[in-house]
Formats: sequence, C-alpha cells, structure tokens
Amino acid sequence: MNELDTKESLLEHKKIIENNKFLNLIHKSFYEKIASNITQKPVIEIGSGPGFIKKIIPSAITTDVIEGPGIDKIAFAEKLPFKDKSVGSIVMLNVLHHIKNPTKAFKEFERCLKPNGKIVMVEPWPTLWSKFIYQNFHHEDFNINGNWKIHGKGRMSDANGAIPWIIFKRDYKKFKKLFPNFKIEEIELHTPFKYLVSGNLSKPQLLPLFCYPVVNFVEKLLSPLNNYLAMFATIIIKKVDIRTTHD
Repeated sequence: MNELDTKESLLEHKKIIENNKFLNLIHKSFYEKIASNITQKPVIEIGSGPGFIKKIIPSAITTDVIEGPGIDKIAFAEKLPFKDKSVGSIVMLNVLHHIKNPTKAFKEFERCLKPNGKIVMVEPWPTLWSKFIYQNFHHEDFNINGNWKIHGKGRMSDANGAIPWIIFKRDYKKFKKLFPNFKIEEIELHTPFKYLVSGNLSKPQLLPLFCYPVVNFVEKLLSPLNNYLAMFATIIIKKVDIRTTHD
C-alpha cells in the first residue's frame, strides 16, 4: 500500500491542515462556499479525510473509505449506506477526482438524493495556468485526455485531477445522457494562487499568515481572468424532475 493511502497519512494531513494556518483558511473558505449552496439536509460529505466540515456544517455526516477522527461512517461513493431519496445534499472537497468509478458514484448519488437535492463540490479545474502547475509540480495525474475511470485502488495515490472537467465540460453530453435527472446549475472558477502559497500538504507555507488578505484581494482583483488563471471550481448539481424541467 502506498503510504499516502494509510490512516497514518490521513492523521498527518489533518495535523498539517490544523497547523498550516494559510491552508486552514483556504479549506475554511472552500467549506463556506459549499455551505452557502446547501438547501436541504441531511448533508453527507464524501471522502471527509482530514477535513473539518463539522466546524462549518455541524450536522454534516462525514464518510471515508478508512477510519479516522471525526469520520462518522466508512463508505465508498460507489455504494453508499443511505436509503433511497433520504439525503438532502452530497458534498465533496477535492474528492471526485479520486473516485475510482464516477459513473457508479453518480448513480448512487441519484438514488440517495431527495428531489431537488444537490451535489456541491470543490475540485481542481484545468485552465492555462492550472494545467502548467498540475502537470509539472503536482504528484497527482492530471490527464485531460483520460476517461472517466481511475486506474488503481489507492485512496489518495491514484487520481486524475482533470476528471471533473472531463465529466462536466468535455463529456457534458455524455453526462446528460447518463443522468438526465441531474442539472448542472453552476461551475464557478476560483483560487488561482492561494493554494500554491499555502504549500498544500507537502510543502512549507510560502508567505506569513498576515499576507492572506493581500493574496485574497489580488485574487478578487484578477477574478475576471479566472478562465485562464483559476485552479479550482465550485460545481453545483441539482436533482430535478425531467418531466417538468428542461435545459
């Protein structure tokens, strides 16, 4: 087993997120983005790992494929332990691009979600800037020519960061054909620099914490260029009744 996939790695990542205040604020902002788009409960987080969603959404039910502190249920996205139409919202933070069979996962999401329930996620997204960074300076695969499946079984070590773009942009027609009850409400591109400055989970923080508002301001100033600069996207998908709703 790759050391990235172990419980020890999860605990180490949790410690890094707690101690790296720059990274902690970024995760907080991502969770707040997710929370602001939640309309129904219960909220189920997939792939909770070292995160802290309960600080933002205290009632959230956390899941992962391994045990860890703060994880309520052991569950795979492709086979969720929830009843049909019992879930109000499914949320993910940097998780979809690790799910080994997204088609099966979305079938499960469709089964579990209540009518008008939502899937809200923050995921990597390819732009001119982010492709350069992800393909040259990040340990995870970032293959925009890949298919929907992830090869390998590693919880963290096997991934394709381009999967969200592949499913919701490149193969949008395929997604709509497979899941006509899912409507993509919004894809908001954001966060071109903060994540790099934080050092993420493997490198030291590049700037002191007091620089966070400055970097945040620069990102907002450059937001009209996010189609070229953004490294992440917030993706909002709603379960709708295809008999009454049309694109």
